[in-house]
Amino acid sequence: MISNPNIISACKLVVILISLQSIIPVFAITQSSEEHNHEIHCSRERSRTAYKIIEEYLIPFVEQENYELSHKCKLHPGNDMFRDQEEHKIHMDVNEWRCGYCKKSFRAEKFLDQHFDNRHYNLLNVSHNCLADLCGALHCDHVANSVVPKTKCNPAAAARNRHLCESLADSCFPVHQGPSASRLHELFLRQFCDAHTCSGNVKPFLRGGRKHTNIFYLSISILILILLPVFYVIVFLMQREMRKGTQVLRRISKPSLKKKPS
Repeated sequence: MISNPNIISACKLVVILISLQSIIPVFAITQSSEEHNHEIHCSRERSRTAYKIIEEYLIPFVEQENYELSHKCKLHPGNDMFRDQEEHKIHMDVNEWRCGYCKKSFRAEKFLDQHFDNRHYNLLNVSHNCLADLCGALHCDHVANSVVPKTKCNPAAAARNRHLCESLADSCFPVHQGPSASRLHELFLRQFCDAHTCSGNVKPFLRGGRKHTNIFYLSISILILILLPVFYVIVFLMQREMRKGTQVLRRISKPSLKKKPS
């Protein structure tokens, strides 16, 4: 039997170390799983593009028809899981973005996105839709890429995107709900679905989108309206001075009447 206290303490230490070795991996796995639980398999950037397309090329026509989108419709702007966070972005300057929740500032929007993912995950509405899943139907790549890559069209992918597009038209604008829904159903097919083909003859968004006021032309118009009256006043004053000068010259150049000899 071991009676040396030092040996007994050493044995206890070894037992504790062995126990910790078995506990640490479990803790690491648990911590890792908790971190992975915060991962959202939905692209924030593509969801943002999809939202902009809906706002630009669909909502103006919906508003024109006074049609109310059902909340069951995947295209409803309120169904975007990132919508609340996107609305809490404050664009202060070219290189300054601010978090609307905690007022922290960032140099670029991508850093603010990372901040939302890390610090405000609890404010993400994960029960709502991932708009990025609709990008195939909405032509996100066409909008995101300023230069369309010259890649061979995949007929299977085009057919799959067209099917998704037509299912959105059927669910969001059921033709049996009246004339407005029927017109919007037809518009959605022309605006989005017809371009899902490998023929290359049809481009998306043929009906156009929201009309934007050009700030440059608006500024020029205002400037012209301000300067035009000034210009006419100057012209009027110049013409008046010219008339006065002409009258003076006529007086000077008029020959004096000679007296007849008696």
